[in-house]
Amino acid sequence: MPDVVTRERMAYAHLDDVSKAIIEQLQEDGRRPYASIGKAVGLSEAAVRQRVQRLIESGVMQIVAVTDPMQVGFPRAAMLGVRCDGDVEAVAEAMAAMTEVDYLVITAGGYDILAEVVCEDDDHLLEVVNRRVRAIPGVRNTETFVYLKLRKQIYTWGTR
Repeated sequence: MPDVVTRERMAYAHLDDVSKAIIEQLQEDGRRPYASIGKAVGLSEAAVRQRVQRLIESGVMQIVAVTDPMQVGFPRAAMLGVRCDGDVEAVAEAMAAMTEVDYLVITAGGYDILAEVVCEDDDHLLEVVNRRVRAIPGVRNTETFVYLKLRKQIYTWGTR
């Protein structure tokens, strides 16, 4: 599955109730065995495995280990607010290609782009912001919101 979410993948997926229930089970525990998911949703283990594979292949979901970057070698994380002149999608594409960017959205409001970055230290963050992001054609200015402590990070919002 590609690292970058594409416009095509962001289209609303029409899921049946069983697929939604499978997703909710995995949101609670991404390591939950297919057999126990099957019992909860009324399918065989093999049927759950096939559905999960289709959900992954279609880009509806990913199964990943979510970490606190500050505890796994990236003690400096920040949200960057970026204002652009010209083509905001070109700026977003350039930023999305950076390995330090783990989340990026094009927004309406005070910033054109919000991007979360994870870095090894303050020098690394400075290099990303000053030498790389600000060097992208079309970047007018940036504002950096340094994370001091991760208090909440959840992915259990369910499905609609």
